[in-house]
Amino acid sequence: MSALTDRLKGIFHRPAESVAVAGSDGQDRRIARKPRWGYYAAIALGVIGLAAAAGWLLMRGGGSVYRASLSQFSIGTVQRGPFEDYIAVRGTVAPLVTAYLTTEQGGTVKQVLVEDGAMVRQGQPLIVLSNPALELQTASQQLNFEQTRFKYQQDLLNIQHQIDKLKADLERDKILLDGNALAPSIYRQEEQELAYYLKLQAATVGSHAAEEKVRSTQLTGSAGGKVDIARAGVEALTIRAPIDGQLTARDAEIGQSKSVGSVLGRVNSADRFKLTAQVDEFYLSQVAEGQDARFTADSHEFRAKVAKVYPQVTGGTFKADFHFDGAAPTGIHVGQAVDMKIELGGSEEAVMLPNGPFYQDTGGNWIFVVTPDGRSAIRRNVRLGRRNPEFVEVTQGLKPGEKAIVSGYEAFLKMDRIEFSSGNGVQQ
Repeated sequence: MSALTDRLKGIFHRPAESVAVAGSDGQDRRIARKPRWGYYAAIALGVIGLAAAAGWLLMRGGGSVYRASLSQFSIGTVQRGPFEDYIAVRGTVAPLVTAYLTTEQGGTVKQVLVEDGAMVRQGQPLIVLSNPALELQTASQQLNFEQTRFKYQQDLLNIQHQIDKLKADLERDKILLDGNALAPSIYRQEEQELAYYLKLQAATVGSHAAEEKVRSTQLTGSAGGKVDIARAGVEALTIRAPIDGQLTARDAEIGQSKSVGSVLGRVNSADRFKLTAQVDEFYLSQVAEGQDARFTADSHEFRAKVAKVYPQVTGGTFKADFHFDGAAPTGIHVGQAVDMKIELGGSEEAVMLPNGPFYQDTGGNWIFVVTPDGRSAIRRNVRLGRRNPEFVEVTQGLKPGEKAIVSGYEAFLKMDRIEFSSGNGVQQ
């Protein structure tokens, strides 16, 4: 550009040339040639115009440019159609009810009566523990109780014997008293002694009744009626099935020591199931109880409903339970995986773009749009709305029929323009 300027300066500052013309006196006379300012001005204006056009072209294709083969990109076409607001999750069949086998008393595993995976009935013995110290303590308590009961019976018999003896003495002495053969003081002494034993009898019976009332609070129900709570501790060493179902995850081998509260396994309901799924934490505020879900099993579609949402987030996901809405698939089993669609909303007409990794890279704020000639793509700000695994809703910035790069942007996040270095470009 500087060379062109210097050349123009040289042209515009060149002195005017003159030519010789013969005069009337026969003498040659020099006449100055008119300056060619208009000619050179036109040239200058043309050069300036070309420079401006070149600058406009540079600005149009300005910014950082990334060049790569078209085959490296995935191109999606903007379209208008019904948008289904749902999310896809991987569900797992789980038992509807799970009851855990826990130890109420610690001890050593003495017997394992049922193998893992077996079907069991409620109340069926499964595992037997041994705790000699507990058994000795229970036996001692039972012995003390029997001794106390024996002493009460003995005391009551002695009191009743004294009462009967005093009554007989009073009947005999009353005759003597009436015949003045017995001093009145002796008779009154016998009456007082009888009154004492009657009160002692009432007190003894009352004390025993109070003791029995206290003891009744130490009884617990069982299949055979009431059982002493101390004895119930020994009974608790036999672990029984809490419900009908299948024994799973059994953790008990003969000789193992188990503390109070240890989990020895669980019993799963055998004929009732539910579905569980881990859902991306992004949807925690959008998934709620009662929402519908769909899945396919054995080429048939089934429905379920969100039964419970666990708000705890672990590893970027939260857990949700689903109960079957209507008939459940036949032949399903615990641990079976199914692909589910959780419906967040109904189907609505919308402008859509195929979903892709670009969304994670740009946050849905901008996208590379393919130019009309299909040979490049330019960065453009957009506004995107709802997403499902197939499409992203477009609310602003794109029109149906336009094409955009929907693959990942990690390699060219800071670029403004992408040029396709090979092929004939994107087919429009």
